[in-house]
Amino acid sequence: MLKSLVGCHSVEKILLYLLVNETCYASQLQRLLRMSLTPLQKALIRLEKGGILTSYYEGKTRLYQFNPNYPFLDELEKLLTKAFTLLPPQEKKNYYYIAYAGHRDRKQQHELLKLIWDHLKTVSQVALVAKSHARSAECWIRKGKGTVQVKHENNTLIFTEQGQWKQEQEQGQTHNYSNRFRWNWDRLEGMLSLEHLRLGENHPVFLFHLIPTESNLLESVHSHLCGEDTYFGWLNFNPLFLQLKFRTIGPRKNEELEYIYT
Repeated sequence: MLKSLVGCHSVEKILLYLLVNETCYASQLQRLLRMSLTPLQKALIRLEKGGILTSYYEGKTRLYQFNPNYPFLDELEKLLTKAFTLLPPQEKKNYYYIAYAGHRDRKQQHELLKLIWDHLKTVSQVALVAKSHARSAECWIRKGKGTVQVKHENNTLIFTEQGQWKQEQEQGQTHNYSNRFRWNWDRLEGMLSLEHLRLGENHPVFLFHLIPTESNLLESVHSHLCGEDTYFGWLNFNPLFLQLKFRTIGPRKNEELEYIYT
């Protein structure tokens, strides 16, 4: 899509990947994007020499990220965000990196889903952090907490959340919020689904299906389109809490939302 503008396919892939994930290294890109290593390495070096990327080392691994001092970074982000919104839904998800050890057998999947489902039924508190990944002056972080009432019906759980949040850039000003989600457990398919009920229970907004991909992790099967916005995410299980993360990318959004349920 951007090849004619940026000069090569490798550069396009790298820039879109960094839009979503913020950091990368060459062998990671090779594995996830199924591309040859040498063109990716050359493209990373070219982008760093051009001032678009910077790099640093973690151990022996050289990580790359956008250069915050690049003068056209805001304009580049807007261009990449527009290009990302035009990708097919499944291709969008390919750019979102979640490390996992591979699929588990059906019995292990069921056991993990049952642990998570039993935990969801006992949730009473939520802490949340929302942040913008925009690389501009519009970047923000919001934090909040609230209570959760759980309504349980067969294979369905409805979360009704109420609480307060505040933006870090504001001086102590708090805002009330309310939210409703519906969880469904499809035992036959071995997955959970999550819906937002902002329009009421009879008009749910589907978010994504979640399937086990590691011993404590559920990952969204497909990216979900809502208008021009793309949603995907994952659910991490811990005996003490559940961590639900959303990632949203669209023409006016580049955000991450994290819920910690206890």
